[in-house]
Amino acid sequence: MSAQVLLVECDDRRGLVHAITGVLVRHNVNIVGNQEFVERDGARFFMRTEFDGAVDAGRLEAEVRQALPANGIVRLSDLKPKRVVVLVSKEHHCLGDILIRQSFGELNAEVLGVFSNHNVLKDLVGRFDLPFHFISHESLTREAHETKMLAAIESLKPDYLVLAKYMRVLTPDFVRRFPARIVNIHHSFLPAFVGARPYQQAFDRGVKVIGATAHFVTEELDEGPIIVQRVIPVDHRHTAHDLSQAGRDVEQMALASALRLVFEDRVFLCGKRTVIFD
Repeated sequence: MSAQVLLVECDDRRGLVHAITGVLVRHNVNIVGNQEFVERDGARFFMRTEFDGAVDAGRLEAEVRQALPANGIVRLSDLKPKRVVVLVSKEHHCLGDILIRQSFGELNAEVLGVFSNHNVLKDLVGRFDLPFHFISHESLTREAHETKMLAAIESLKPDYLVLAKYMRVLTPDFVRRFPARIVNIHHSFLPAFVGARPYQQAFDRGVKVIGATAHFVTEELDEGPIIVQRVIPVDHRHTAHDLSQAGRDVEQMALASALRLVFEDRVFLCGKRTVIFD
């Protein structure tokens, strides 16, 4: 029997860990890992418990919910690979990293297909025997383009969407269809280096560190809860081209780390922040 994960979120009160683990013990399972956190300002309790053993999922969830304050949130995950759709434009580095990691079982995910507004990466995706959906945005309004995208994406019933350098801003209506289910990667220069050629801008300013941020997408552009940030040092010897290459490397690392956490059910939303059990 593979491990399962119990995820709990509720208002904090004394004795929650004892009460929750007590329910698991009564179901005769073996707890192999437990992490909890209390967000003190909001008095909010979060807990992730990994256990071995067969259970009646509905009964277990109901009993845990009874042990919590009113309106507690309980979810049982069997850690099956998440169903994922990847959105890209022209840059290959993050997409290639995702496809390789999935091929070698390094992501708890099943990539259902890749969607793009350009045809540039079709051959790359074809090497992994995955569907590539080219939906051009030319001569279409943003809303019309997204309507065509949504019809194809929603038919696949994905758990998550990954924006692997998808260079179009999603409308609020699109985002609302996938609440806390869209993960994006961008360079950490925002908002200091907004717009085109961020690495050239960084070079011109003589930056000493570059990085990347993986976050959930919300209706506010690049303001969603942060999952992972990674930085690497640079110095005066780095050209703008060097910074761009280093930036691609750190984007890959940040996105891969974020996807592992999300796909293994290690991330809770806490307002505009995240609680992460690594």
